[in-house]
Amino acid sequence: MSGLFPINYSQNRNIVAFSYLCKNQSILSLPRFIIYYFLFISIIAGIVIVLPYVFPTTPLFIEKFWVVFGFVAGITFIAYLVAYIGIQRKPEMGVMAIMGSIALKMLFSMAFVLVYVLSTPVNSLLFVLNFFSLYFLFSGFEIYALLCNLRHSIKK
Repeated sequence: MSGLFPINYSQNRNIVAFSYLCKNQSILSLPRFIIYYFLFISIIAGIVIVLPYVFPTTPLFIEKFWVVFGFVAGITFIAYLVAYIGIQRKPEMGVMAIMGSIALKMLFSMAFVLVYVLSTPVNSLLFVLNFFSLYFLFSGFEIYALLCNLRHSIKK
């Protein structure tokens, strides 16, 4: 079956870059992920703290931004744990574990957005920009970490 659609991975720069980033690391253990995750959270929080000083006249964040930030950070951590446990239990089902954790994260995020919008008067455009920028940043970090683990699990 693999011969039906031959793919030359060396020509795809994204795959080469991803392979290089994961190649020199051992499996991303849970303690190592937690350290990297809190470093990532600190960097994002630092950027959020500095941006209002850089653009003082422009409203960049919603009133309860830190509630949204905490929710997205928390749900991303929980989704990572679900996928990590799934990959550790059955590496062949790693992709399904990742997809399940992403679906779980998306459902809880939609519920959060619904509750937040109905309970808090908010600038719609600003809320959408704040929420989805956080959601995609945290999702990118989560998927990168999970794919590093999945790559090492499949090679075993």
